[in-house]
Amino acid sequence: MRKRITAWLLSVCMAVSLLAVPAGAAGSATVTFSDIGDRTTAMAVESLRLLGVLDGYGDGTFRPSTVLTRAQFCKMAVYALNGSGELGRYRTVTVFPDVKPSHWAAAYINMAAKGKGVISGYADGQFHPDRTVTVGQAVTILLRMLGYKDEDVGGIWPDSYMAEGAVIGLTDGVGTDGNAGLTRAQAARLFLNLLRTQTKEGGTTFAGTIGQTVEGVLLSCDSDGGEGRLHLSTGTYTLTAGKASNGLLNGMKGTLVVDSKSGRALTFVPDAVGSSKTVVLASAKATELTDTSGTVYAMKSDTQVFQNGAVSSWSEAYTWLNAGTSLTLYLDAAGNVDYVFAGGGGTSTAAVIVYENGSTDGFASLAGGTADYAIYKNGIPARAGDMRKYDVATYSPTTNSIRVCDTRLTGYYEDCAPNPSEPSKITVLGYEFNVLPSARQTVSQFRPGDQITLLLTEDNQVAGAVEATGSTATGNAIGIAEVSSGSATVDLLCGIQVKGSVSLSAGDVERLNGQLVRVSSNRKGGLSLTRLTGGVSGPLNTETGRLGSRELADNVIIFQNDGSGLTAVSLSQLTQGEIPASQITYAGTDWADRVKVIVLNSAVASSEYTFGRARYSANYDEEGNRVGNAQLSVEYGEGKTTPTFETGYEVRNGDIVGISIIRTGSIQRIGRLIYPEELKSVPNEAWSGKGAVTVNGRTYTVPASLPCYNRETKEWVTLTEARAYADSATLYVHQGVVRFLEVG
Repeated sequence: MRKRITAWLLSVCMAVSLLAVPAGAAGSATVTFSDIGDRTTAMAVESLRLLGVLDGYGDGTFRPSTVLTRAQFCKMAVYALNGSGELGRYRTVTVFPDVKPSHWAAAYINMAAKGKGVISGYADGQFHPDRTVTVGQAVTILLRMLGYKDEDVGGIWPDSYMAEGAVIGLTDGVGTDGNAGLTRAQAARLFLNLLRTQTKEGGTTFAGTIGQTVEGVLLSCDSDGGEGRLHLSTGTYTLTAGKASNGLLNGMKGTLVVDSKSGRALTFVPDAVGSSKTVVLASAKATELTDTSGTVYAMKSDTQVFQNGAVSSWSEAYTWLNAGTSLTLYLDAAGNVDYVFAGGGGTSTAAVIVYENGSTDGFASLAGGTADYAIYKNGIPARAGDMRKYDVATYSPTTNSIRVCDTRLTGYYEDCAPNPSEPSKITVLGYEFNVLPSARQTVSQFRPGDQITLLLTEDNQVAGAVEATGSTATGNAIGIAEVSSGSATVDLLCGIQVKGSVSLSAGDVERLNGQLVRVSSNRKGGLSLTRLTGGVSGPLNTETGRLGSRELADNVIIFQNDGSGLTAVSLSQLTQGEIPASQITYAGTDWADRVKVIVLNSAVASSEYTFGRARYSANYDEEGNRVGNAQLSVEYGEGKTTPTFETGYEVRNGDIVGISIIRTGSIQRIGRLIYPEELKSVPNEAWSGKGAVTVNGRTYTVPASLPCYNRETKEWVTLTEARAYADSATLYVHQGVVRFLEVG
């Protein structure tokens, strides 16, 4: 079955409010803070805010650099222990003479001291609640909450406690000065570390001592009837009363903590290890994916893939992913793909429409008040100056990025629900779209039967609507068509499938079937298709990355006609140095006039490169001139060698090269020969497990089948054997991937 094109989950959105509030969250305590500048702290604050350990101020700030008092920290500790329900019995108790029952924090201090035994006073018998709490004091309290006693840690305070905290990961990101005052930002990091840390007795993390734990990926959040909900990959959970998530933790893998008595979710604790990377897909196979830069990632069949709120395995999902799909890859500590989000890393809940070229108004509000986000437009890095009227932005908290795109869909307004005045759903081109709450004002200006242009979010929700007249906001939806004389299905590059009736002759069916088309509609249930041809002209130079006078976009999508329709290929598979204009059916550009879509009228892509040691021989005359073609093969493992080819290339025997092989029937030949980039003397310490290595600040992916060669012993070895033999190695890389390794 032909692959369904589900590409480019482009970002388009709108907001009437400055706060990025999840859909339906009105009435719940959804909170963002305007003064938290880094994402790691913001995530920690959100996790602890849901648990009730900390919160912000009435003016919408968190004040991360404010130093805490001992009384304030005691209150946080009690909530971290999930002990607020027991406070009543400690309100009239006097444990310290300077903490009378009238003191605002008396119950918290008394409970922490007498009820839980995790704090103590000074040598004078007093607690001094208004003194600054130091990092060392805070770490001591949390170690006691984990079950540690003085005899377990050592006799030097606070150094012994700080050292133990560092060993178990409790002080990660907090600092090593135990005598410094503890800030609110440090407290958030410290308590989040606490939730992740194993207790002294082992067997569970601290989070497991305060409730039941559920592992999974947080897909999205919303509210129902004013109650906040978290949608995990393992199910949906209602938060404690009055709480609602702000979406900052969406897309993260971690642990949900559920209160054992009420069954409500207390908080979500994101995992600490690993990293994320957003890429644009060039091609997907059962065992690997390749992004538009040519980087290849090894994939396991059971790797989880999350798309549109549903979970599947890579073996199920990869056949439905194709060129242009925006993927967020979550990498483990070794650099291997742990799980995948199709799209920007979560479900859009709020959006901003750009109404002036170059404007980023509202972007910071989408990001929760921070300004350290990255901007991506149509999947590639962009700047404020790249914004155009009717572009739409959403925020991806998992990658801390503003996702912007210009996808628009024009068609006949067929239906809506529940009514045209307050539409939550709208049907255009036979597809029912979800309408964001912030878009309902603009969509309600239209009625069924109108021509309408929808502005879609990255996950294909409606962020706004404008009139389908003039040239300011015309539809630009394109996709691969499958047609008959009476009906058509189009797999749009924005990741959805539209269907409708058509009236086509046999010639039209042959001309359109399997081709790239622009789609619209002017009647209910019908589609209008236009095959895309022409566009910008000129030859495609695969080495300079230009088509005619125009540059190729970093996420250029290339289709070739293999005789049965269009299939996607990556630029690195095009082994001809220059493809003439006569072989190019269509070339379209993006907002920056860079070529973003190319359709080739024949199959010209070769297989990927084979990298290895050159085996080269040639005949020379008395003057040293080569006579005839040389003989070349590439050895890439023990007993693994390509066929020997006649070639006009000149290389040295033993050079590390990559060759692509073109097959025409039973005849094979070398398409291109390249030299990978050489990185010398890379130390073993630069490796992050077997899957990644970092050199000069750049991380390179390492395939499991990496060819490794020992020059001294002249033997093929494994990566483990190579690292054991030498303290450093020479790496050969191409397009962000290590292709060959030598030691000795």
